[in-house]
Amino acid sequence: MVVQQHRSGGGVRAVRALAVTVVVAAAAGCAPDGGGDRTAAAAADDRAGAAEVVRRSAAVLTGAAAGSAEVSTSMETAAGGTRVTIRGKGTYDFRARSGRLRVVLPPDAAGQEEHRPITELLAPGALYMMNRGAGVPADKWVRIDTTALADGNLVTGGVTDPMAAAELLRGAGAVTYVGETDLAGVRVRHYRGTTAIGTAARRASAASRGALAAAAKGFSTDTVPFDAYLDEQGRLRKVRHRFSFANEGPAVEVVSTTLLYGFGVPVSVPLPDERDIYTGEIEQGRRDSA
Repeated sequence: MVVQQHRSGGGVRAVRALAVTVVVAAAAGCAPDGGGDRTAAAAADDRAGAAEVVRRSAAVLTGAAAGSAEVSTSMETAAGGTRVTIRGKGTYDFRARSGRLRVVLPPDAAGQEEHRPITELLAPGALYMMNRGAGVPADKWVRIDTTALADGNLVTGGVTDPMAAAELLRGAGAVTYVGETDLAGVRVRHYRGTTAIGTAARRASAASRGALAAAAKGFSTDTVPFDAYLDEQGRLRKVRHRFSFANEGPAVEVVSTTLLYGFGVPVSVPLPDERDIYTGEIEQGRRDSA
C-alpha cells in the first residue's frame, strides 16, 4: 500500500506494507480578418477530439482487438523527502475485469530488509492479497471490498487495477495531443490532460462504477492529471496518473503507471475458497491497508 490521504481521514496515513496544454497561437498580422477566431475554434475542436479518443480507450480494451493483456505497474510515492516505488507484474482480463499480479516491495519499504512478494487477485469490487503480512498467516488470503475503500483501490493495493486505470480516463476533459512516440517498439500517440474522478464514475461500466464512486467521495481533489499512450487501434498501452494529496500534514504525491502489452494472452484468475480467506484481526501499525 502507499501513503495516502482522504477527506474522511484526519491526516496523512503512512501505509507501509506497500508503500498539461499545447499553446496554439497565430502570429499577429499573419491571418486575415476572422482568422484568429477560426484558429481558436480549430484548436478547441482538436482538444475535444483528443478527449473523446482518450475516453473511448477503456471500451477498446474490452473489444476483440484487446480483451486481455500482460501488465507491468509501478507506483511511486513521495512524502516528507522519502520516495518509495512499488512494482507489479502479471496479466489482466478486461472483459472479466479480473487479473493476477505479483507485487514487489522495495527494500525496507515494510520496515525490514526483505519482504516476500505479495500476490494480488483483482476482481470486480474486490481485492485479494496473499503474503499480506500484519499478522495474517502466510497461507491465507485477505479480501478487501474495494467499494468500501476511500480511494476505490486506485492506490491502496500498491497497484492501480488496470481496468480502473482505463475507466478513470472516461472523465477526461482538457486533453492535448502531444504527438507520436515509440514505446517498446510500438508507435503510439501521446495524450496529456486531466480527468475528473466523479465524471469517470458516472460514465464507467457497472463493474467499475462502485470503486470509482468511492474514490470520488474519498479523495481530497476530484481532478487527476494523466499521460496516456494509445496505439493505432486505440488500445491503451501506457497510462500515468498523478494523485496529489494535502491536508494538515505534508503534501503527498502518488504517481501510478500502468503498461499494457501482449494483448490476447490467456488469463486465469480462480478466486480463493472461503475457507482460505483470513477473517481475523489485522495488526495495526506494522503494515496497515487503510
